Amino acid sequence: MASAQEIDTVFLKDLLESHRDLFNHVLNHPTHNEVQILYTQIDRDENSLPHFKSYSYRLNPNHYFYPASTVKLPTAIFALEKLNELKIKGFTIKSTMITDSAFAGQTKVKKDTSSKNGLPSIENYIKKILLVSDNDAYNRLYEFVGREEMNQKLKKYGLTGTRIIGRLAIGDKGESTKHTNPIDFYDGKKLVYHKPALYDPNEYPMHPEHMIMGKGYLDKDDKLVMEPFDFSHNNIYPLADQQAILKRLLFPELYPENERFNLTPDQYKFIYKYMSMWPTESEHPTYSPPEYFPAYCKWLFYGGDSLAVINPHIRIFNKIGDSYGYDIDNAYIVDYKNKVEFMLSAVVQSNDDEIYNDNKYEYKTVCLPFMRDLAQTIYQLELKREKKHLPDLKKFKFSY
Repeated sequence: MASAQEIDTVFLKDLLESHRDLFNHVLNHPTHNEVQILYTQIDRDENSLPHFKSYSYRLNPNHYFYPASTVKLPTAIFALEKLNELKIKGFTIKSTMITDSAFAGQTKVKKDTSSKNGLPSIENYIKKILLVSDNDAYNRLYEFVGREEMNQKLKKYGLTGTRIIGRLAIGDKGESTKHTNPIDFYDGKKLVYHKPALYDPNEYPMHPEHMIMGKGYLDKDDKLVMEPFDFSHNNIYPLADQQAILKRLLFPELYPENERFNLTPDQYKFIYKYMSMWPTESEHPTYSPPEYFPAYCKWLFYGGDSLAVINPHIRIFNKIGDSYGYDIDNAYIVDYKNKVEFMLSAVVQSNDDEIYNDNKYEYKTVCLPFMRDLAQTIYQLELKREKKHLPDLKKFKFSY
């Protein structure tokens, strides 16, 4: 595995500089746009085992950025792990999942109209997370895993710079983040598992730099407060940790058995398939144009462009995040025809007025074009890169 000492910090800087026509804005404002990039080349040996060489640009695990929806991928993995570790007969990813409430602000869920049978399940929540980054689906799996178990798992897998301590998009703060709902799981009408309401007393203190940002923010009543915005009680998920999760998920064979995710072969395939599926290819749940389109959650390579021309030979296995002016994407990109594969993780921010919560961010003019151009520039480089052994990508090929 590539260690921090082995990461090349010059190559990407030179690459960006050599394409000033594409990257001039970001190169001229690297601090303002808070760019971090981690690019990993993959070379296969004669046994098709991958070997990695990583390149970074401004990568700094101690420089905080808001991770937004990228935390949903480890949460989905840990939900499947919890299911497997419980080893309860009749309890599967398809089991009906009825969420109750037991603390202020908690909400109940008894149905899910997006699923085939109209009922909620771990399976459908994970599909919604991977296809369109659904916030409610993440919140329900956060409640199932429980905050304490979530953070124990992060530590178990060596992600010491990461913490996941709250739900998303519902103003989850303070004590409410520590309480997770009671949930009942059913096999037909038979109760197979009751997950009790849980309380996590732990605090998970972490102090990266740059957690107080900007010059103002809109509060919950949409009133402008002219003070910096404080992120110190939010989730933390540095870029290198994001790629580490993706690497362990995609290439479990590189890890000792006791360090792999506790997933079944079918669960790995399920995650791979829905990570790489265009939302418009999904039948249940259904995501239709014009609101949804193939590149809806593909920042790297397509820039989340509704008009992007989709290359039929390329698939992107990824998890994006966007909030507070940050766009993040953590991706493994493959081209089956040209036998190209590489990993690319990047974050960029644009918040020119330095006011948070005002929904005035330059996603479409700065962040997403940067993401698109970065991945396509590296893809062109990968097309020309000589390889001793071409990858066998059939493990990552699915009929959608």
